[in-house]
Amino acid sequence: MPTLKIVNITPVALSGNRTQDAEPDLAVNPEHPNEVVATAFTPDPMGGSLAPIYVSTDGGDTWILRSIVPGGTPTLGTGDISVSFASEGGALYAGILNAKASLQDILRMQILRSPGISSTAPMEVLVSRDRPDQPAVVAGSFETDGVTRDRVYVANNDLGRAPRTAAVDVSDGARTAAPPAGFVRNRVEQRTPDGQDGPPVRIALHPEGTVYATFESWQNATDGGGDIVNVTFDVVVTRDDSGGVGANPFQDLKDADDSAIGQRVATGRVEKFNAFMGQERLGGDLAIAVDPTDAARVRVAWCDRVGASAGVGCILHVRHSTDFGQTWSDDVRTVTNAKNPALAVNTDGLLGLAYQQFGQEQWATVLELTADDWQTPPERHVLHQAPANVPTARFLPFLGDYIRLLTVGRDFYGVFSGNNTPDHANFPEGVTYQRHADFVSHQLLDLDNVTRVPPSIDPFFYHRTA
Repeated sequence: MPTLKIVNITPVALSGNRTQDAEPDLAVNPEHPNEVVATAFTPDPMGGSLAPIYVSTDGGDTWILRSIVPGGTPTLGTGDISVSFASEGGALYAGILNAKASLQDILRMQILRSPGISSTAPMEVLVSRDRPDQPAVVAGSFETDGVTRDRVYVANNDLGRAPRTAAVDVSDGARTAAPPAGFVRNRVEQRTPDGQDGPPVRIALHPEGTVYATFESWQNATDGGGDIVNVTFDVVVTRDDSGGVGANPFQDLKDADDSAIGQRVATGRVEKFNAFMGQERLGGDLAIAVDPTDAARVRVAWCDRVGASAGVGCILHVRHSTDFGQTWSDDVRTVTNAKNPALAVNTDGLLGLAYQQFGQEQWATVLELTADDWQTPPERHVLHQAPANVPTARFLPFLGDYIRLLTVGRDFYGVFSGNNTPDHANFPEGVTYQRHADFVSHQLLDLDNVTRVPPSIDPFFYHRTA
């Protein structure tokens, strides 16, 4: 029978932590799955200029902090951060928004490299460029002429190339090449959106080299009052059959209707960007996954407005393609008042969908697993549920603009952030804490195991074994 474990990542040495450690990401070493790296908006505990990553060498049971990410600040370890291991050799890659630059209202994306999980040296900066937003990293290893090379993709919303901002930076030799390590910018948006594309651009990489990219092409963006933008968008998928390293990257999928590059999965969707559910902002939810046993089978998930612009909340949609993204199903799953979809497929063809759902003044984080696109009831796990108004948000995003789900073989690994009140009712599937916590009094405790610590936002790791 499958087993599921959930672990609060915050180490015992940080039992007094009170920060909003939101927007998590995760990487698992495919060669050594006990080696796991997680990230969040966690500042260095000593107030240093290097932001920490969370490191586990025992499959996520225990964690330590290792401050190796450049560009940190005392209050915000780093801006957006995404991590991925190569599939061979153990190299770790990251894409970040430099937090020091963000203090000057500058979006500065940096692509980073570390030789492996045991390295304590600061990550090497391979690329530094202003204006891209929300980097998302996927890495793989491929053999060319008898040499195994790390192919690394950093999807981003490159606001320096407006209005066609959906982009992917690709390197075919990231493991050993000197900076900038062969990274080439590729614009994956080929139509002309209204001002820009949406912030999320996501990658799905098949083990044999086929790579997909998906993004939200903003077709109409108008002032909705305050920070809110009323957006009408299309969900677009592009594909590259040569791994994104040929002469015309990400141009192998053309729309069946207008023959433009990029197949539209859904059109005319509506979102109120920067509207709220609970204390969390809305907008920009997107995920994609490819079946590791069949490059033709790909799924996409996104969120849009319930009842169009006059409605409230968000509805999550999942669709699938069985012909390399050329044609798409209708919705195979919808979830009301949900955000942060994450998708992954294991080597059995089992599809995982993780998301965070708002209801009854709570945020719930849910994992669903289906072998038949929800034609029969899925295996469903409520990983976490807690009041949405605790703690009071210090900044946005409150929980994060994304969570991560991935697979190694038959196993699923994921990460999410949430209210860290130690209450068994908040964890229907159980949980393990490293930081001092009293589940009887529902109280976090400092290093002395006596001083009370108020609730905050922590990252949580989970692993579902086959």
